[in-house]
Amino acid sequence: MDLPAYWDPLPTAHALAPSGREAPLVFGGRWAERNWRNVPGPFYGADTDCMELGRMEAPRHVAYDGEHEFVYRQPVDAEETRALVWAAQVETYSGYGRDGDEHWTPQAVRDWWRDRGRVREWAVAAGAEWAAYDADPRFFPHYHEAAVGHRDFVAHIDHGLEPYLRGYLFWLEQRRAPRGGEALPRL
Repeated sequence: MDLPAYWDPLPTAHALAPSGREAPLVFGGRWAERNWRNVPGPFYGADTDCMELGRMEAPRHVAYDGEHEFVYRQPVDAEETRALVWAAQVETYSGYGRDGDEHWTPQAVRDWWRDRGRVREWAVAAGAEWAAYDADPRFFPHYHEAAVGHRDFVAHIDHGLEPYLRGYLFWLEQRRAPRGGEALPRL
């Protein structure tokens, strides 16, 4: 199945976790506190707790930096969006945000992509550190699963993130998904 160049996950996220005075706060993360490792897109981890529960709900989207959770892959369909919303719901500080579209600019996305080597290098090193954990056997599964997340992040940077970001650039510039045959912006 061919995925569209960009799919807007926010209508699904708003249906699953409405905002407003009567709704429980799920997406309370603030842009100014976002983790620099988050890939560009509408969702991000900011001042999240350190309980590291997000990968249990959204292993294809959430990774850890040792203190906080961040979004390493944006959702591209309703099921992936559900998983990310569930990860945000189990996060006790409501530290995930979903207002990235209001803050990312085409130039900021291009800057993040240009600097992806720094993010990739960090993910390789962090994954090796998590995989090497051997202090307490009770925690082996958790640390080794976290290492899997970092390896997935590196693989996503190497294969798949570029076309997503080109579609996201189109979305930011046009506020609509590209139609078949339309040229996508360059990174």
